[in-house]
Amino acid sequence: MEGNEPDPRFTLANERTFLTWLSTSLALCAGGVAIAALPEHLFVSWARTLLALVLVTLAAFAALLAYPRWRQVQRALRRAEPLPPPRLAPLFGYGVALVALVALVLIVISA
Repeated sequence: MEGNEPDPRFTLANERTFLTWLSTSLALCAGGVAIAALPEHLFVSWARTLLALVLVTLAAFAALLAYPRWRQVQRALRRAEPLPPPRLAPLFGYGVALVALVALVLIVISA
């Protein structure tokens, strides 16, 4: 990469953030698989499938976009430029919130 070598602390913080995106991806995927594996009598099948698909899709996005995000931040650090905005944060925040709200409604309905 062009530019100056940034402070190692910033590079390592960027790397930890990259690894956190991957950990988040694994957690979202595990949540999707867990919801898909719920017994049929707990939720209606279409709702289980929908929740699982949303979680696994978010997991795929987190994993696929973690490295490009790492590179963007590393490039900005090397060039002493402002960091790029976290454009995907709303997608993940609202996506997980949507899954939680739908699961909450399904839990209340099935109780």
